[in-house]
Amino acid sequence: MQSWKLRFLGDPGTQRWRWVIMAVRSFSRVQAKTVSTAVRRSVCPHDCPSTCALEVEVLDGGRIGRVHGARANTYTAGVICAKVGRYAERIHHPDRLTHPLFRVGPKGSTQFRRIGWDEALDRIAERFLAAARFGSEAVWPYYYAGTMGLVMRDGINRLRHVMRYSRQRKTICTASAEAGWIAGTGRFIGPDPREMAKADLIVVWGGNPVATQVNVMTHVTRARKGRGAKLVVVDPYRSGTAEVADMHLCLRPGTDAALACAVMHCAFRDGLADLAYLKAYTDFPADLEGHLAARGPQWAAAITGLSVQEIEAFSRLYNGTKRAYIRLGYGFTRSRNGSAAMHAVTCLPSVTGAWAHEGGGAFWSNRGLYHWNKTMIEGLDALDRSTRELDMCRIGEVLLGDAGALKDGPPIAAMLVQNTNPAVVAPDSTRVKKGLSREDLFLAVHEQFMTETARYADVVLPATMFMEHDDLYQAGGHSHIQIGPKLIEPPGECRSNHEVLQGLARRLGAEHPGFEMTPMELIDWTLKASGWPDAKTVMEERWVDAARPFREAHFLEGFGTPDKKFRFAPDWSKVGSDWRRMPRLPDQLDTIEAATPDKPFRLMTSPARQFLNTTFTVTPGSRTREGRPTTLVHPEDADRLGLADGSRVVIGNERGAATVHVRRFDGLQPGTVIVESLWGNADYEGGIGINALVGADPIPPFGGAAFHDTAVWLRSVE
Repeated sequence: MQSWKLRFLGDPGTQRWRWVIMAVRSFSRVQAKTVSTAVRRSVCPHDCPSTCALEVEVLDGGRIGRVHGARANTYTAGVICAKVGRYAERIHHPDRLTHPLFRVGPKGSTQFRRIGWDEALDRIAERFLAAARFGSEAVWPYYYAGTMGLVMRDGINRLRHVMRYSRQRKTICTASAEAGWIAGTGRFIGPDPREMAKADLIVVWGGNPVATQVNVMTHVTRARKGRGAKLVVVDPYRSGTAEVADMHLCLRPGTDAALACAVMHCAFRDGLADLAYLKAYTDFPADLEGHLAARGPQWAAAITGLSVQEIEAFSRLYNGTKRAYIRLGYGFTRSRNGSAAMHAVTCLPSVTGAWAHEGGGAFWSNRGLYHWNKTMIEGLDALDRSTRELDMCRIGEVLLGDAGALKDGPPIAAMLVQNTNPAVVAPDSTRVKKGLSREDLFLAVHEQFMTETARYADVVLPATMFMEHDDLYQAGGHSHIQIGPKLIEPPGECRSNHEVLQGLARRLGAEHPGFEMTPMELIDWTLKASGWPDAKTVMEERWVDAARPFREAHFLEGFGTPDKKFRFAPDWSKVGSDWRRMPRLPDQLDTIEAATPDKPFRLMTSPARQFLNTTFTVTPGSRTREGRPTTLVHPEDADRLGLADGSRVVIGNERGAATVHVRRFDGLQPGTVIVESLWGNADYEGGIGINALVGADPIPPFGGAAFHDTAVWLRSVE
């Protein structure tokens, strides 16, 4: 055959060869046109401090290919999580909502009929206006962090403020952590996270960045390879991050403050407390050392379940390392003593003086860097603080008419939900679903998929995803301001949050300049009003690095307290109303939901690596990798209960019970069980998800949900 071809074509240079070459080139151009790929810039919008700078393959036909991390961004450094890397399977998912829907069946079903946008918005406006018979506060716009873009996430507050609807206390994620951090430091900044690469010791306390903030591991790896730095993980189970650590302190849930106090005890005992730093930069109460004298390794071992040797070894390592960087997670603060624990851990670099050193100190969030003027986005010029503020974590109690949760005001008659899925993610989810099932509650849900919350809606609106609209992003885990521009057209009739709010504002008579602006105009206004470059400049430069100078970021020019001193003895009354239960000095606060003979296990619902709340539970890649709802049980407990790998058990308490499969796992202490989440309720047998077991009572002093602080029993169903 080959010889036949050569005979037909003749020698190179003949006309027939030229025809073949021209045909190949023509075909190549057609193929290139068919599959041409443009790499466009974007920003990850999801509820993660990394806020990764992205490079997105945009294909002809309005689709995307792979998503990559931007190498030029010094924090992202080309690394993103796998679930965002395969974002095409989410944005082009066949089950996306693409048309407005009106409920024609029972609440909680999927019985809807398709309607037009005008009818959908008219129905919502009519019911919101009808709810006014109870007063404007009978309407409760409800949202959270399904997108972290400032325009699309926070614009719902503009409608709230102009119409004087009930306000929302945002407690579900960060409230307990921020209360503990601000109590001592007074300001939401900290040492540049990129300094982890310059540390000699990195302590990941209460977090699992391998699963939840992958960029942290980039900078940890640089420190380990370049400086021989040690990695210590403090976590109640052997997470993906703990598996690669040099030391894992596998303590009991809710005992972090006891460990922190013991480390401080050892610092004073061993002469490693930096007395000069303490006197210059902290309030240094006269009784601090005496208070800690009774809180040594033996005391802490009895509380934490760690050995005295483990506590002593960590104390020697931490107290003897000036370039010791504590990267604080959220997990350990999601306990009823979480705010007290966060404060206790921030005291560690204040005792050793690690704040003063490059690669030293502690970091939680940089949210205080950006000094935003969000008047146009949120309608802050229309804010009336006399309107009641309802705790979003207590949504079940609010919807079921609890007078305290309602602040003795009118019942909630109508809601608009954007960017969250409270039927699954909120605590005490059985009560939440019961509240959402009220026939006298009008519920509108603006969503990308038919979530379990959307199933309770009267009207469902199809929402855009982040590559289908313009938005502005800040980072908590680093220091960059970024704009994510619209890259592709949305499918069907999907509309952005901003478009929905504009449509409702027109029908409700809500007047504000922000409703007349495009998303990019809001971005531009907000940047300039906040003292940053305009939108055009940010787009051209890709990002603005808002990092503060070394001395400011390390609090060497003073902490954010009135006297510029770190507070070992905070004024908790300035932090939250439930301040009387807080300890005067750093201490183990005995407020957790303790194990009892009838509920002998302590449950934590730690984040699954392939999920992010319920955002990725619809994507096949994430579901396949996670498998099924599973509880991690220590082999000693499993043997006592007769449980093998794969056994089915009911895990429960007085709030509810969920059926899961067992995985025997020795990377936790006996008496602790882990259910990596967040699976949808429908993924559990009987439709009862794990958050049915979690209480909604607020964490002192400011509030928050105790997702990792639940006493439960386990019963075999085999």
